[in-house]
Amino acid sequence: MPSAPRLSSPLSRIRGREGRAAVIVAGGGPVGLIVALMLGRAGIAVTLFDKGDIIHSQPRAATIHPATLDILDALGAYALLEPQGIVCPIVNYYDGKLKLASFDHALLKGETRHPWVLQCEQDKLSRTLFAMGKANSNIAFRTATKVIGCSQRDDAVEVVVEAADGRQERHEALYLVGADGARSTIRKAIGVEFEGFTYPERCMIIGTPYDFAADGYAYRNYIADPEEWYNLFKISWQGPPGIYRLVAPVRPDEPLDGDRALETAQRKLQRFNPRPDSYDIAFYDCYTVAQRVAATFRKGRILLAGDSAHLNSPIGAMGMNSGIHDAVNLAENLIRVLGGEESDAALDRYVRQRRHVAIAHVQTATIANKQNLEQRDPIKRQRYRDEMRRRAEDPALAKAFLMRTALIDSLRDAAKIP
Repeated sequence: MPSAPRLSSPLSRIRGREGRAAVIVAGGGPVGLIVALMLGRAGIAVTLFDKGDIIHSQPRAATIHPATLDILDALGAYALLEPQGIVCPIVNYYDGKLKLASFDHALLKGETRHPWVLQCEQDKLSRTLFAMGKANSNIAFRTATKVIGCSQRDDAVEVVVEAADGRQERHEALYLVGADGARSTIRKAIGVEFEGFTYPERCMIIGTPYDFAADGYAYRNYIADPEEWYNLFKISWQGPPGIYRLVAPVRPDEPLDGDRALETAQRKLQRFNPRPDSYDIAFYDCYTVAQRVAATFRKGRILLAGDSAHLNSPIGAMGMNSGIHDAVNLAENLIRVLGGEESDAALDRYVRQRRHVAIAHVQTATIANKQNLEQRDPIKRQRYRDEMRRRAEDPALAKAFLMRTALIDSLRDAAKIP
């Protein structure tokens, strides 16, 4: 079974000097919220700073894999999330209009308590975790307050924050967790290199109420195309009935300014699935895509997790999921260190395990996913077609494939690293 949070009996209340927080968390996305929730439940005083209001309205990531569902279930969040999402056991793979393979996560029964994917948007997950954290008196939330700097001594960290009115404050703690995203202030402040590259093209995400199921598509679909690949997923959004989200690459020469961005979105939908009528477009957005991993996830008493530590292509939906896995691993180790069960060398184990996963699993898989979907070489493209068909037709190969894509293998691999 994938590892899940250790929900042991709470430690006696642990604070830093003069009653201050023992741990400061920068960033109120799912990663920071889970770290804070687990520490707070263990009796550790935490202060979480977020530059926004935490309860943002953008859907962002929306796929939660089985390994992550097991974790969220152990935290008590899954029962709250399932009614807000869509249970998706099937994922389909295409080459253009040609369906290559269909995989049923039911093959994972016995390996996970949740042999399906839950399509549930990141904002709903954040709202749920935030509500759970607000109920814990050990966690202090400071919204509209951004971390602008940090430093450390042998025995403490100091964090400088700025409130919405421009007022600055200094806060001290025993440890600082940087979960403040791709442009992490914490990562930059401690001088950790963000190794890797950024793709020249951007990605566009387009939401439409059009029912692609009427055209034979499942709720989760990956479509290879040498000119323009696609991901097509259904989310509940403000539903039921929900909407479909199409993700497609945007070339540097395609217009994205003003109304022309809407025209580009319409053109993407029509190229993917031509129809005589225009598509209704509920929302659209564009973003750059990078494949990067921090040179280390730790500098002394300061630790990185989630997008602050690694970024990847959205193809495969591994970013938010692997970030949540970081959060659980890091929180478990901090609980042991602060509870006196282990020295802070346990935090180096966190780095070894999760950085290995970021490179050997997430980076490797997402780079390969993009290469397969946009492949133009006819020989390599045919090889991809044949391999996907072979996997789908053989239950053992299909299960092995799902063990990787569901991130169960990555958790088990990490657990082997001392």
